[in-house]
Amino acid sequence: MATPEPIENHGIIGDLNTIALVALDGTIDFFCFPRFDSPSVFASLLDPERGGSFQLSPEFENPKRKQLYLPDSNHLLTRLLSSEGVVEISDFMPVEEAGSANNLVRRIKSVRGENSVRMVCAPRFNYGRSSHRCEKHGNDVVFTSEGPDRTVLRLHSSVPLKIENGDAVAQFRLRADETASFVLEDGSRERGCNAHDFVSESFKRTLDFWRNWIGHCQYHGRWRETVRRSALTLKLLVSKQFGSLVAAPTFGLPEVIGGSQNWDYRYAWIRDSAFTIYALMRLGYTEEAAAFNRWIEDRCHEVAAGRSLQIMYGIDGRHDLTEQILDHFSGYAGSRPVRIGNGAYDQLQLDIQGELLDSVYLYDRWGAPISHGMWKCLVPLVDWVGEHWEEADEGIWETRHGAQQFLYSRLMCWVAVDRGVRIARARSFPAPLAKWIETRDRIFQDIYAHFWNEKKQAFVQRKGASVVDASTLLMPLVKFISPTDPQWLSTLKMIGERLVDDSLVHRYDGCDKSGDPELAREGTFNMCTFWYAECLARGGDPLQGRYIFEKMLGYGNHLGLFGEQTGATGEQLGNFPQAFTHLGLISAAYALDRALNATDV
Repeated sequence: MATPEPIENHGIIGDLNTIALVALDGTIDFFCFPRFDSPSVFASLLDPERGGSFQLSPEFENPKRKQLYLPDSNHLLTRLLSSEGVVEISDFMPVEEAGSANNLVRRIKSVRGENSVRMVCAPRFNYGRSSHRCEKHGNDVVFTSEGPDRTVLRLHSSVPLKIENGDAVAQFRLRADETASFVLEDGSRERGCNAHDFVSESFKRTLDFWRNWIGHCQYHGRWRETVRRSALTLKLLVSKQFGSLVAAPTFGLPEVIGGSQNWDYRYAWIRDSAFTIYALMRLGYTEEAAAFNRWIEDRCHEVAAGRSLQIMYGIDGRHDLTEQILDHFSGYAGSRPVRIGNGAYDQLQLDIQGELLDSVYLYDRWGAPISHGMWKCLVPLVDWVGEHWEEADEGIWETRHGAQQFLYSRLMCWVAVDRGVRIARARSFPAPLAKWIETRDRIFQDIYAHFWNEKKQAFVQRKGASVVDASTLLMPLVKFISPTDPQWLSTLKMIGERLVDDSLVHRYDGCDKSGDPELAREGTFNMCTFWYAECLARGGDPLQGRYIFEKMLGYGNHLGLFGEQTGATGEQLGNFPQAFTHLGLISAAYALDRALNATDV
């Protein structure tokens, strides 16, 4: 099997339950079924031999390849062009509001010429660990996995299929304007209509759904199309069933090519979810914020007395995310081990209460008033912060190198208490305000006393350190410090000198990476670059901020999608696409518009 396409050579489609990655060559090489965090069915991106894939392509030699979304939708078009002819593949997944779910729909059309096409649907169930059997019924093939976790998939086809080595295969020719359609669906459900009819009907219904949803977007600034694409991407990462949001829809994609930092991001981080809901709320999408608040309230009810929330949960709220290694997968470009689950789920990260309280505060202010029941859940969390804010923790970057006293964690503890005070005052909720205000002020004073380095004239990464950290860029964004305060501007200057490389931002100083050779080779962090652009805009330099922002946009892929990091040669790294990156883009676009409008630039 051919080497998989680079991470950035992909678009995504989804149905608010799961997503599929579609490569520029027309191959679906990543798909978990039926949910984001379910075992993979296609994962040739992580192992070309054992992962499984859904190939659909003309038999051209070295065709040119183009990929785009239909405007204001998540319908993906892939075009393959050669002197012999042109074909176009349409990929989408109907959402429940469009009348169906858990269907992966593919249609191929000959745009020019008479073209020979080959289709191979080769699922590999349970992360490639379970065998399966195939049965042919007319133009349908049913795949049934063996083992206790039985999964059934049915492939509908408008052209004849045959079975070869456990795969469904079709070889056919299309004249100009002719099409062939394929629908991969949950085979345990009652059989639906034929592939051709279903594709035609669901295509328009799903297109209408996405265009209606994005039509409510309230952003009309300079980067309208870019922001709307980020919004559509974030929406695909929200679970319709549970209201939670995955940090990214993939697992095992490396932060360093050939390295071991290959994590599973298909879970709901409190931090990422809270920031993403904030971004969607800014665009006018309060329904998603309400669903997330309901999910959070359920998690709060599960917290035992004297305990805190976990940093992440399964999308259904499950607590145990025990990490496993898929030894049989070769890994993306040899990057091993490939992990599922996430061993960081039981880490202490003090910042998550701050992100959560901030999102609830904003929802209460701009969305809808929170309930008394929700408030009763939040009070113990604020009290918990008051008792634990001085402790060491693992920090935002989850380095797994031991607990330390990080500035970012201390900052977000301040945010947690501050937002608790603000909500209580705005709603006249009962709360120990005197105690909370005293705690908030103590944290404030501690940050200035122990995290300000007089010699460096900068706020530093952790107590006693002399290096800066890109997470510090959130200090003015969460309203801890004025974006024009002299101490902040000198910090921003040092960040620019130490962490910025050709307008792109590393997450922390290269001289303090715990001797880890992989961290020394990691790329720049995309969300940190957007934070930097926003800080420049807020700090009185919107032209420089715009330069950084627009240069960063050029590092997105051909569809405007971003992973976690950008590598040394401009490649996307880490799980893809990354929610945190796209919400950073949205926030920076807002801040830059406001600053540029104020200066009439």
